[in-house]
Amino acid sequence: MRCVSLEGFPVLWLAAALLFQPVRGAETFSVATFNLENYLDAPAGTRLVKSQESRAAIRAGLRAMRPDVVALQEVGQLSALLELRESLRQEGLVYPQWEFVTGYDTNIHVAVLSRFPIVARRSMTNANFLLYGRRFRTSRGFSEIDIQVNPDYRVTVMAVHLKSRRPIRFADQADLREAEAGVLRGRIDGILSEDPTDNLVVLGDFNDVQNSPTVKRVMGRGLKALVDTRPPEHPGGRRGREVSAAGAPQITWTYHYGAEDTFSRFDYILVSRGMARECDPTGTYVLASPDWGMASDHRPLVARFRAVDD
Repeated sequence: MRCVSLEGFPVLWLAAALLFQPVRGAETFSVATFNLENYLDAPAGTRLVKSQESRAAIRAGLRAMRPDVVALQEVGQLSALLELRESLRQEGLVYPQWEFVTGYDTNIHVAVLSRFPIVARRSMTNANFLLYGRRFRTSRGFSEIDIQVNPDYRVTVMAVHLKSRRPIRFADQADLREAEAGVLRGRIDGILSEDPTDNLVVLGDFNDVQNSPTVKRVMGRGLKALVDTRPPEHPGGRRGREVSAAGAPQITWTYHYGAEDTFSRFDYILVSRGMARECDPTGTYVLASPDWGMASDHRPLVARFRAVDD
């Protein structure tokens, strides 16, 4: 697993030391993902401005989890992300670092907020692929950043929002989503090619279920396969694995589709094999707040890790 020193980058390390002293010695850290369901500050097509009530519910959810790094989907323009960041700051949840990734869809975007220094940025805004003999672009950009949790621990975070299930005229939505997963998998293989135990988190809204071709393709096989943290539901701070009765299936759904009144797990936190050993199950859960639907049609999930390479 990767263990990175910044000794070769004195200027960068000095800036990080000055700006991020409160979290330099972090022994654990948490990573979350949250589809905000149209967090817009201006109308875009059929998408409306996010209500103040919904924004407040989103902030309440983030304050309940207090993730060190959070991947966000369905963020409107950059101004909407900065408004959320400032509103969280005023409520005591401070994220000095952020990444905002544009893509083919100009209405909603992928973003990341981080308490720790972002020391490298390789986000993809124009990824493309061949399907049916035609070239397509991924619906949204892929965020790829390196985050320095402490002087000895760096993690690569890839935040994504794959093609929705909404039908389109010129292609099958499932085929497009699987093809996007193939582009993502290609980048994952590139990262893990030298060392399959490198610290890597791939998270976000995959718009598909666990046994789908899309999710299987992202997870991969063999030494470079990713591990599903599979967070269970937990309400208000109790350990998730204590929610279900003994022997009962754990509740893991993250998305509610109102038209069919169905509940599915579309949101994931996947990690490299080496990083899976550092996962703390007591801090890994789906947040089950009573008013979750006020915030979004997705529920947020978070995973906690020890910031030490095993």
